[in-house]
Amino acid sequence: MSTEYAIEVRDVEMHFNMSKERIDSLKEYFIKLLQRRLMFEDFTALDKVTFQVEKGDVFGIVGLNGSGKSTLLKIISGILTPTKGSVTTRGAIAPLIELGAGFDLDLTARENIFLNGSVLGFSKKFMEEHFDEIVDFSEMQEFLDTPMKNYSSGMIARIAFAIATMTRPDILIVDEILAVGDFKFQEKCEVRINEMMKGDTTVLIVSHSLDQIERLTKHCLWLEKGKIRMIGETDAVCDAYKKGY
Repeated sequence: MSTEYAIEVRDVEMHFNMSKERIDSLKEYFIKLLQRRLMFEDFTALDKVTFQVEKGDVFGIVGLNGSGKSTLLKIISGILTPTKGSVTTRGAIAPLIELGAGFDLDLTARENIFLNGSVLGFSKKFMEEHFDEIVDFSEMQEFLDTPMKNYSSGMIARIAFAIATMTRPDILIVDEILAVGDFKFQEKCEVRINEMMKGDTTVLIVSHSLDQIERLTKHCLWLEKGKIRMIGETDAVCDAYKKGY
């Protein structure tokens, strides 16, 4: 029986042009741009990254800041296009990558629930039917009519997670979002992730919390300076990562 992969990443590279010089004003930037005197150097964020995630797996990614974790998630989510290589995903993706993405922070939480739902492709009727469920899970009843610009990052995370997991996407991508809620809400999120696993949702998680990665994931990838240092079962990868740092 052949293995069914939800995510296939093959020889992915991501390069960015980084300015080599300090430019103190917009005027100076445009002068140098017109005179073709801007100096850039190539920065490799990801270098020949290849791996697969089986359908229904909960897969973790660990690594220090700047190792390429968030860039990789954005490529898998379709937010960024890789410089080289390819990514194949099978099914609908719910990305929880940047807090506040898809929200207008000048609007209230009530308004943003419908706005974010429409961004994710849900109808107004569908959102009305699931509104109470979202509010109950987020536990934000008292702040529904407060502009979200007054929310903490943890409060935004509650709303974002509740909306993204309201239905069962084929692939859920989570980037550090569980780190900003309080401990009880993190537990609640983990319970929902475990429920989603039983429904064959594939979950991809980036977290600085190795405890969280060890609790939730079956397999894990360790990124270092844009390259895969190790990939395999979570316990083995996390043990090696701890010894490495």
